[in-house]
Amino acid sequence: MIEGRLPSSFRDPSGFVFVHNQTIYRQVNRVCEKDWRQFRDSGLSDELVGEKLILSYQVVSPDHALTSEAVEVIQPERVSLISYPYEWCFSQLKEAALLTLEIMRRSLAKGMCLKDASAYNVQFHGGAAIHVDTLSFEAYREGEPWQAYGQFCRHFLAPLALASLVDVRLLRDLRPHLDGLPLDLAAKLLPKNSKWNFGLLTHLHAHGKATRSGASGGASKGSIPKTALLGIIDSLEGTIRKLIWDPGKTTWGDYYDNTNYSDQAFLAKGKLVGEFVDSISPRPTTAWDLGANTGHFSEILAGRGLSVFAWDSEYEAVERAYAKWRKEGQTALVPLVQDFANPSPALGWAHRERESFAERGPVDVVLALALIHHLAIGNNVPLTQFAAWLSQLGTWAIVEFVAKDDSQVQRMLATRKDVFEGYTREGFEAAVADFFSVARREEIPGTSRTLYLLQARSA
Repeated sequence: MIEGRLPSSFRDPSGFVFVHNQTIYRQVNRVCEKDWRQFRDSGLSDELVGEKLILSYQVVSPDHALTSEAVEVIQPERVSLISYPYEWCFSQLKEAALLTLEIMRRSLAKGMCLKDASAYNVQFHGGAAIHVDTLSFEAYREGEPWQAYGQFCRHFLAPLALASLVDVRLLRDLRPHLDGLPLDLAAKLLPKNSKWNFGLLTHLHAHGKATRSGASGGASKGSIPKTALLGIIDSLEGTIRKLIWDPGKTTWGDYYDNTNYSDQAFLAKGKLVGEFVDSISPRPTTAWDLGANTGHFSEILAGRGLSVFAWDSEYEAVERAYAKWRKEGQTALVPLVQDFANPSPALGWAHRERESFAERGPVDVVLALALIHHLAIGNNVPLTQFAAWLSQLGTWAIVEFVAKDDSQVQRMLATRKDVFEGYTREGFEAAVADFFSVARREEIPGTSRTLYLLQARSA
């Protein structure tokens, strides 16, 4: 972890996040002292922390401050992984939106409001959405519009509407649009009948037209009473709650129902994964499951006490996993969307605001089951490059090598020329040799697949 001020924490003069001795702190600057005191003295802070709507924190010695501008320094609860809105499924973005509106409503009841409504202020921690920016609050002044209204619509309403009414894959457009989707663009992409939805007509179509014409992006150009502002919050909430997306039936969403494994082989694979994890010393605590699908093997790791982030490229699979785990109250499992052939890059100012996928590692264990053939054969990624990339992500890796005679690989090769002479078990072992040592190797009974436990040589 980089020591000092985080590169992403520079936009808000109220304070910033920094790291010292591997511990994360947030400095509160003098410029926002009055708002900060009101946030704490009004009881808003205690209420939001108590309800687990905002990340808990403790005040520490001012000696920790990095600059003379500080009036206080806090140590927030540690979030194990920072994820980004363009890595969330539909329900995760929707939950983050509703969380933001609930916090705004509670803030108004305490004489405060959210001065920004960025989706990046929300993380998934303990299995659920939680607000992480304790400096997002300022005193509410009667008659003032919600300055973050436009930002909320760009970050939440526009992408949710497009995902619900057009195509869920449009959520990926949050990646190049770090300040949310332009409202006029979203309005053009939505079907014409979306204007019959009063909330979308008001907060997206009309709002987008006003933004395009240069009008204010706030809730109102003039004075607006608190009752009207609460009405806007209620309208946004009602509009978002009605937006739904059904993952339906897809190839990968139903992967476990259509796999070429026998029940016996599937159980044997799960047993081996558990044994591999149990053999690692010191005992691991964090894991990434790459190509997790709906997370069956992620659950095996979580059952052994690991905190697991389950990544998959298919929105349908991630949506199903998230719905299941939220219903069960899982706190150690979070599914996320990731295209492994085009993983999240470093983005933002100087490419330092949003970390790349690899920069957020390494974790203790990386699980890569039935992934390698999709990258090596489906995307022509050389085995050596796969091994090098994997070694950046985790200290240990559990990799399932899928041989060419496997039916899944044969289906992939049926429509293309086989130019993959080096794609063999021997070729795989040679490719990983520079980056990993093989701690264990086991054939999966009843298949032509091999499971490997690999230890990174840099560990």
